[in-house]
Amino acid sequence: MWTKQHKKRHLGRLVTPILAAIFFAYFGYHVVNGDLGIEAAKGFEQRRIERLAELEDLIKQRKDLEREVALMSDGSLERDILDEKARYALNVSRIDEIVIFK
Repeated sequence: MWTKQHKKRHLGRLVTPILAAIFFAYFGYHVVNGDLGIEAAKGFEQRRIERLAELEDLIKQRKDLEREVALMSDGSLERDILDEKARYALNVSRIDEIVIFK
């Protein structure tokens, strides 16, 4: 008759909980500090706010340019707009004029 005697090891009971703790610790760290984690989300939000402000500035500039183009291209070319643009582009003014740049 063959008998098999086993030594009881208590270490075997700890393998699964230790592996689970390592697994959760690894992924928990990356949830907070990873490329797409909570800390990175704060940076994404800050960049989104900055870009929204930049977008508002660009929209305002575009509206100003569209208004100027409408004044110059409606068929009746405004002489003062044309004069203003030419002076600004050529950097010239008369002696008796005061030039204020925006």
